[in-house]
Amino acid sequence: MAPPAEAGPGESGPSLSPIGVGYCARCATGLELRWQEDRDRPTCPACGLVVYVDPKVAVAVVVGGPAGILLGRRNIDPGRGAWSFPAGYVNSGEVLEEAAVREVREELGVEVRLGPLVGVYSAAGDPVILVVYDGTLISGPVQPDGREVSEAAMFPLDSLPTMAFRHDAQIIQDWRFARASEAGRQQSGMARAALPTAYPSA
Repeated sequence: MAPPAEAGPGESGPSLSPIGVGYCARCATGLELRWQEDRDRPTCPACGLVVYVDPKVAVAVVVGGPAGILLGRRNIDPGRGAWSFPAGYVNSGEVLEEAAVREVREELGVEVRLGPLVGVYSAAGDPVILVVYDGTLISGPVQPDGREVSEAAMFPLDSLPTMAFRHDAQIIQDWRFARASEAGRQQSGMARAALPTAYPSA
């Protein structure tokens, strides 16, 4: 499920207008923006109901391999024609990790195994909170859905295409750090396992 045209996951853009809620759920009066607490909020002028608009949560996966990272060319706005990670919104009641795996499957037709959390991204004025995971391809072949993603390819980290969103460079940097940290932990664990469990007495 791709993000709407107002803003991509983690991409600042025109804010979703909170007045777009429309009408009061209590008395059906048209809502107005009024200053409540610390900002303008949709408020019913008739009964005083204040509507608190929740942010949207999206997930993305950086699918990495020996040849680089797997990216899809976006076939929809925002960022049509540019490249980015498989991403989309989390359904109500859906576990974040399950949503991440589902989005990769829907957009690229492959299964991934999730690794460490890469990061959580948000920006002032952006209604989307983006949660990004590391991922490893476990089945293929890659088959873009043709609707949200027109094509997909593996790109070396030193030869990346034009990315769709300005936060993508930061995500890649954080992903490289997460992978390096995980590799360090694994090497440390193997080194500890190789140590003798008992030492001979003198």
